[in-house]
Amino acid sequence: MAAGQRGYEACTGCSLCLLACPVWRATRDIRLTPHGRARALQCGATADELAASIDACTLCGACEPACPQDIGLVAMITGLRAELARHAPARVASVRDRMNDRMAARFAGSAAEIRLLPDRALAADPVLLGRVARLFGGDGKVSVAADDGSDIALALEAGAEISEARLERFLVPLRGARRLIVGDGMLVRALRGWLPAVRIESLGVAATCTAAVRDRLRASDLYVIEPRAYHADQERLVKYYDALRLALGCSMNLDLQRLAIPTTAGCLPAALGRSSVDVRDQARWILEGREFARIVVEDLNDIAAYTAVTDKPVVHLAQLI
Repeated sequence: MAAGQRGYEACTGCSLCLLACPVWRATRDIRLTPHGRARALQCGATADELAASIDACTLCGACEPACPQDIGLVAMITGLRAELARHAPARVASVRDRMNDRMAARFAGSAAEIRLLPDRALAADPVLLGRVARLFGGDGKVSVAADDGSDIALALEAGAEISEARLERFLVPLRGARRLIVGDGMLVRALRGWLPAVRIESLGVAATCTAAVRDRLRASDLYVIEPRAYHADQERLVKYYDALRLALGCSMNLDLQRLAIPTTAGCLPAALGRSSVDVRDQARWILEGREFARIVVEDLNDIAAYTAVTDKPVVHLAQLI
């Protein structure tokens, strides 16, 4: 839990978190919401009793900046998932296997001051990854981290234990960076705690700070912010994205509370095929009432979500350059 954040005991039941929760919109089941979990915990419920609610969360993080009590709602879910994993290790067996494989690998360091840490989807697309690297200066100025930490991001989301040895192997080549550009929103949040001396930016913010991307964004675009990194630093980033929106004229996937509406396409429940949120329905809801000629996304997972519900072009921001 971040410094200054409060625990579930502080929940007053105001329900403001429901306005931002994609699971509440999809199910209207308060038991599956941050409100429901916090109030149940206050009444003595156990993690085992709340397993269905804990598994339903997409960890989009939109509930945290909406909470007037500043409760660490993301940490609450990851902590409860870790508790469930301790009770039933089979829940995270596949995650542990992936981490064991990573422990056997060798990861090279780099002397470049700017390190690019792609998420799993971007790392799997070498052409697009090369474009992103060139955007930030190319060879000599930026290096792509040999260890993308995708297993660690998955462990954070699943509640699986991360050994000190595995975490150290991941962090060692990153500590010498002056600037770290990170594609996975779960890792953005965690890395700020692990590497407080390093300047850590989400890929979306770093890319839209460049003229190469800004010059190719149009007023007719719908620009889709990746929600996890955004909500982890919403108080600061809402000002950044509002300034970007006003400068370029494009619309964004922000609601009236200035929270980023997620498709939930990249969350663990969706990957496991048991999400309570229909990704296509969520994407349709984001598009409803908006006028746009093209969709530009920060998260590659969102491309499939939007192409399933619109015939307008959908591109990743790196495809603009």
